[in-house]
Formats: sequence, structure tokens, C-alpha cells
Amino acid sequence: MASEVQDVLRNTDAVCFDVDSTVIQEEGIDELAKFCKRGEEVAELTARAMTGNMTFQEALKIRLDLIQPSLIQIKEFIKTRPATLTPGVRNLINLLHSRHVPVFLISGGFRCIIAPIAHQLHIPYENIFANRLKFYFTGNYLENTLVSTKTQPTSKSGGKAVVVDYLKNKYEFKNLVLVGDGVTDLEACPPADAFIGYGGNVIRPKVQAKAKWFVTDFNEIIDVLNQSV
Repeated sequence: MASEVQDVLRNTDAVCFDVDSTVIQEEGIDELAKFCKRGEEVAELTARAMTGNMTFQEALKIRLDLIQPSLIQIKEFIKTRPATLTPGVRNLINLLHSRHVPVFLISGGFRCIIAPIAHQLHIPYENIFANRLKFYFTGNYLENTLVSTKTQPTSKSGGKAVVVDYLKNKYEFKNLVLVGDGVTDLEACPPADAFIGYGGNVIRPKVQAKAKWFVTDFNEIIDVLNQSV
């Protein structure tokens, strides 16, 4: 029931957000693929991964092997293709910050691309949980960069739940809320105490069907938080 999720939200002591198609309007890896001239092939794999038709780890490895981005390409991509914040997300995060509620970004995307987004939203760098890309000293992409799923849990299916569990244990959060658009987000509750399905950029039917509370506008979340004042 939506009311159960809203009760947790009103008493939240931490909120975790997915990034792609949630905090930002784009799917970061798809945009990077377009930039590197591999758009169509990668977009198809992203769609399959987000609907749970292949493991996230499989999809991510295949997509990276297709793109093989160099360090120079990554830097140029960040500079020339800045992400677009989803309407309302800045106001929501500002509201949480004003109440001293910590905000975390948990993503199957890449830390180097997410860092500028976190900076815009005044989210500390250490509150980003995402994958790290590795490069040879020449700047070329290092294959098998995601081989260590132990140190990069978000590179595999179920990884977001690992991060949420880590945060709850480390900080003793009792009412942690997770907001996201994908199956990988849905599957992280539990250990998240509540999950809000977000469909303002893209609606994933499985998430919409299974989320106890599904919203398409961040103002819906803001309205519930304001009821707790």
C-alpha cells in the first residue's frame, strides 16, 4: 500500500536515489554509447537489462566491451554532453538536505560521469556508490574493468541491495527510502525499508506493477514530506 511507503518517508533518516532515468532524464551509458557511435546496439541491451531479461553484470560487460571508451572520450563526453536533471529533483533533494536527511546516489552507471551530477545537487562525493572505469596508462579502456564485483557491487544484479545493507549497518538507518525506475531498484527493497517507483522519465511496467507506491512527479514525494512538518 502507498500509505505504508509514505509513512516511512515521513520518518525517513536516509534517502537513496537511482541516477539514470531518475535523478537525470537520460540513461548515462546509452548517451555515452551514442557519443562513441555505438548507440543502437547498447540501447537494446540497456532495455533488456532494465526489464530483468539478462543479468545486470552480463549486460554491463557486453555494453562496455562494445563501447570501449577511452579516458579522452569520457572527459569530452562529460564536458560536451552534461546530464539533464529531472524536473523537481533539485527541490526534493534540497528539502531533504534542509531537514538534515542524508542523500545517497546508488547507480549501475559510472562514478566519473555521476560526480558532476552529485556536485550540482550538493551531494558529497563519498555518498556516490557506482562503478569505476579503469584505463591503461595510455588512456585506452581497460578490459575486464568490472571483474571485481566485490569492490564494485553495483556492477552486478543485486548490488544495490548490498549497498543499502552496508549503509543501514554503518549508519544504523531505520527508515531508509530508495527511489528508482528499474528492476534493480525494486529488488533492493528489502533491505531498503521502503521503495518508491519513479516513472517520470520512463515507465517500466514490472516496476509500476510491483511498487507499492509509484509516482511520475517528484512533487508527489515533496507533498508527502511536507505533510510531516
